[in-house]
Amino acid sequence: MIFTPTPLAGAWLVEVDRREDARGFFARTWCRREFEAHGLDARLVQCSMSRNSRRGTLRGMHWQAAPHQEVKLVRCTRGAIWDVIIDLRPGSPTHARHYAAELTADSCRALYIPEGFAHGFVTLADDSDVVYQMSEFYEPGSSRGVRWNDPAFGIRWPIADPILHERDASYPDYVPVGAA
Repeated sequence: MIFTPTPLAGAWLVEVDRREDARGFFARTWCRREFEAHGLDARLVQCSMSRNSRRGTLRGMHWQAAPHQEVKLVRCTRGAIWDVIIDLRPGSPTHARHYAAELTADSCRALYIPEGFAHGFVTLADDSDVVYQMSEFYEPGSSRGVRWNDPAFGIRWPIADPILHERDASYPDYVPVGAA
């Protein structure tokens, strides 16, 4: 695998190292040793997937609060998404900054998202599937979110009028920890 750091400390793009021949290719998508060698949390306790029927479906911006904070490894296995993370770690030098990457089934790229980051995506193609590997079990009481278009983050989404779940559309604006 090929690990490329993003501008947000602790977040990485993870690309497969393809071994190609006349049949196609073979590539490793997960290896605990390789993740640990890069200083990344390699615990996996749960995997989930979302199927998104229509282009322009937006899911996010979500995270789990302490003590159930989670690391996520997110990959698009069918179609294409524009994946976005926001650093919400108090005291982080990149606090409230975001990073986005296009993840497609063809590229096989994944985004490693550390604890303390909000995550969301918008689909760039109909019938897009997204697979999530997580370091913690989902805990409904720890589920949190911020509004996808909160001006505090300045995210320029590639789709102006996305398809949203009511919950994602109604999240509040971000208020940093300790702010009044």
